[in-house]
Amino acid sequence: MAEHTHNHITDGNLLRAILLLAGPMMASSILQNVQSLIDLFWVGRLGAEAVAALSMSGTMLMLMFPVVLGLATGTVAIVSRHVGAGEMDEASRVAGQSLLAGVIIGVITGVVGWWLAPHVVVLFRAEAAVAELAIAYLRINLAGIVTMILLFVGSSAMRGAGNATIPMLSMILSNVINIILDPIMIFGLLGVPAMGVRGAAAATVIAQFFAMVIIMATMASGRTGLHVTPSRWRPHVVTMWRLLRIGMPSTIQMVARSLMGVVIMRLVAGCGTAAIAAHGIGVRLHMMLLLPAFAFGNATATMVGQNLGAKQPERAHLAAWMATGMDVLVMLIAAMGLFIFAPTLIGFFNTDTSVVEVGTSMMRIVTPFFIFVGLAIVLSRALMGAGDTTAPMVTTLVALWGVLVPLAILLARRVEPTTDGIWWAIAIAITLHGLMNAAWFMTGRWRHIEV
Repeated sequence: MAEHTHNHITDGNLLRAILLLAGPMMASSILQNVQSLIDLFWVGRLGAEAVAALSMSGTMLMLMFPVVLGLATGTVAIVSRHVGAGEMDEASRVAGQSLLAGVIIGVITGVVGWWLAPHVVVLFRAEAAVAELAIAYLRINLAGIVTMILLFVGSSAMRGAGNATIPMLSMILSNVINIILDPIMIFGLLGVPAMGVRGAAAATVIAQFFAMVIIMATMASGRTGLHVTPSRWRPHVVTMWRLLRIGMPSTIQMVARSLMGVVIMRLVAGCGTAAIAAHGIGVRLHMMLLLPAFAFGNATATMVGQNLGAKQPERAHLAAWMATGMDVLVMLIAAMGLFIFAPTLIGFFNTDTSVVEVGTSMMRIVTPFFIFVGLAIVLSRALMGAGDTTAPMVTTLVALWGVLVPLAILLARRVEPTTDGIWWAIAIAITLHGLMNAAWFMTGRWRHIEV
């Protein structure tokens, strides 16, 4: 087992190792976001109200996920460290406890979220029709949230062990199923009742279920390194606390990010339904732009964790900067394309003139600064892979709540149109965030973190 995990991550050509991890991770991220875009494409045919409902629901779902994202961060840090040290049995045990914790969190989140949904929607002050659709979409996703969490946490464990291919294949299957089910369930084809926005949510949950089954079956078989047997699902409080403790700063970070999303959404919602729809489309397009950063960042987390476990901190350091450099280059090229073709891309999802105008403005103000997002994401993932989750939390809190939120509120009152002030606040904050993460990583303190 140890030999299998060391063959390209802790030994050999560094560039090849990064690409072998980042390639499937990028494909998985693309597929995951394509799933979101598939929903957006079909729901866009239902009108701006339906698109606005998806945008609001996405923001609210992010409120439900911070603990899960923290759990995934702890999973990658601990699993990768054990794998790098050749301790596959311990890595498998940690993966099993992570999955169990995911089930517990999912059940609690689903029940609480179902009850809170109408109360949270009120915060956005959206039109009644938009709010009703958002609640319906959100509640269907909450009904299947355990499936979504197991898929997410299980994929994180496998990536921490250096296997990014199976998560990619599972997402391919999920996308194929989603592509088939979306038009059928949204518009009522082949004898299925037309469900509208609810159909998009149901199609996504069903598609993710099948992807989750692949991940669970693979981990149970032990064929790819991790072997999560039934005995490794038995509760072990110390291990679960270890996972959550390391992930806690990431949880706080994501809570801060999610609450920031609520504030920004509320500011945008004050500008009307067209602004909400434009913001929702813009966020999804920006997520596509971020895919290389997440891929290189997740690959870097595994590289750093395993190489620290193998007592090779210099290789971990070099891997992080090499991955960052590659991502900044890719981000620059992609940002240019998104800047140039912004009106066409916004119009693809919704042809309303007001939506296209506001969305294009968002793309052309914020997108040029996304090279700094590359720094922020890749280097923060490198720190998290080392188990240093506190520093990324601090930089995120400063960038979002020390800069973005107050600046967005201020510029929304001073700049015309109002939405442009919000977009400029986002651009300034992401620039500062990237520079702060780079400065902290250069101190090298992450090399001495114990997990």
